[in-house]
Amino acid sequence: MRFVIDLSVALRLIEERAKIPPQNSLVAPTLLRSQILSELFAAVEGKEFDRREANARLNHMRALKIRFLGDRVLQQVAWDVADALGWDDTFQAEYVALTKLQADAFVTLQDPLQRVLEGVVPLGSFDDLFA
Repeated sequence: MRFVIDLSVALRLIEERAKIPPQNSLVAPTLLRSQILSELFAAVEGKEFDRREANARLNHMRALKIRFLGDRVLQQVAWDVADALGWDDTFQAEYVALTKLQADAFVTLQDPLQRVLEGVVPLGSFDDLFA
């Protein structure tokens, strides 16, 4: 199966050094790379761990082979999603749009977002990534 993952899922996968089975693949909007980098930078600045650990986590992210997408169609659909859901920006909408366009399910650890998206796109659980 093909799953769209958001920042919450990506950070957990990276922290746990998880491996995704070959029958499943991960996709995300290109903005996820910047979100991960920013979160790791903040963690180092906040003394949660050192730069070496941040680099190890970045390397694990790269090993997950997440396919990053961000074309014109994704942007148009994200705009429409944000508009339809009454959101103030398009950041989360990019994940929803990508799910609509390219994936079987969207996985997030954010309960409020899951509730909003019920019936909008298929949702998966963290455990589904390993099934």
